[in-house]
Amino acid sequence: MADVQAYEEVVGFTSDLIRIDTTNRGGGDCRERPAAEYAAALLAEAGVEPVLLERTPGRTNVVARIEGTDPSADALLVHGHLDVVPAEAADWTVHPFSGEVRDGVVWGRGAVDMKNMDAMILAVVRSWARAGVRPRRDLVVAFTADEEASAEDGAGFLADEHPHLFEGCTEAIGESGAFTFHDGAGREIYPIAAGERGTGWLRLTARGRAGHGSKVNRENAVTRLAAAITRIGAYEWPPRLTPTVRAALTELAGLYGIDACLDDVDALLDKLGPAGKLVEATVRNSANPTMLDAGYKVNVIPGEAVAHVDGRFLPGGEDEFRATLDDLTGPDVDWEYVHREVALQAPLDSPTFAGMRAAVQEFAPEGHVVPYCMSGGTDAKQFSRLGITGYGFAPLRLPEGFDYQALFHGVDERVPVDALHFGVRVLDRFLRTA
Repeated sequence: MADVQAYEEVVGFTSDLIRIDTTNRGGGDCRERPAAEYAAALLAEAGVEPVLLERTPGRTNVVARIEGTDPSADALLVHGHLDVVPAEAADWTVHPFSGEVRDGVVWGRGAVDMKNMDAMILAVVRSWARAGVRPRRDLVVAFTADEEASAEDGAGFLADEHPHLFEGCTEAIGESGAFTFHDGAGREIYPIAAGERGTGWLRLTARGRAGHGSKVNRENAVTRLAAAITRIGAYEWPPRLTPTVRAALTELAGLYGIDACLDDVDALLDKLGPAGKLVEATVRNSANPTMLDAGYKVNVIPGEAVAHVDGRFLPGGEDEFRATLDDLTGPDVDWEYVHREVALQAPLDSPTFAGMRAAVQEFAPEGHVVPYCMSGGTDAKQFSRLGITGYGFAPLRLPEGFDYQALFHGVDERVPVDALHFGVRVLDRFLRTA
């Protein structure tokens, strides 16, 4: 069991990390080094030897290995990212980089995504050092840069250029799972991630005949692009159930005493009520238009128009995704990936998943653990290049009315102190025995 000092440290570490502004605006506009140095110093104080690595100056990653007691066991990777998305201070109740602790809550950008988990990892490792505890299997701890953009300076760089640091790692835990989901009817559900949809960020380009805005033009690039974007936005993707999502629906249906009729997924989601929100984004592929760029003057028809689309595809669903986009864009619009990452799926019958379930249930016995698939992506995608199977496990026990998922990239991001304490207890329990 983690000591009292660990509970104090996890709050302080979360607050300190939030105060280190690691805003990632994309395009390389970020500097994680101060946060990386902070984490590395805390590891070094605990007798763990961290390595700091950069592909680009200032975009720093930290990797360290903790030896386990069983040298024959496969190693486990425990990872969290140091960068955060932008925050507009004028929109917030508390300054997003204050790290203020108010009324039992830590406020600031990164409080749930995911400096809280970084702090929990550090608190547990330091608690072990004080007590002389070693885990059963080797643990590789990684704090990464650039997760909120392409991960090219972070997990991608580590996987491609420093694979030796992850030797022996077969599984990993990272964001986001084992948080409390309140269903509005008194039940607490703890979803643990065992899959991720793939990432397909697209650029659409329509070409046509440039000309004067007052003339008839049947080859208007803007019109062609708008038609394609409208088709994409209106398209109803058919349900495609992966093993993880099937298991999630089956377990949730059992929890509510509902017949798990998987032939009519949308009807089943309706019957599940609020709990259906855990699954609804991952029963199908998706493609959402997000950016448009065309023209330079109101009376000039441009010869080219460009749009960007956030596409996500299920494990095994990329071929259908590609074919559908070909159909929806039509002959006058080309599309290409500007960023693509694989979809992931992890086994639910593994000792590791059982261990995560047991750790949550020990400290939240009234809770119901279910598997789920993440609608977005994490650094687990990059680490999968090394043959590492990733799970989402960043435990937090949250009060009713605390909308964890809405706070990801949202205004007034915050995390209760009690949730951090719960996370330390669960993470400590799991990592000791994993």
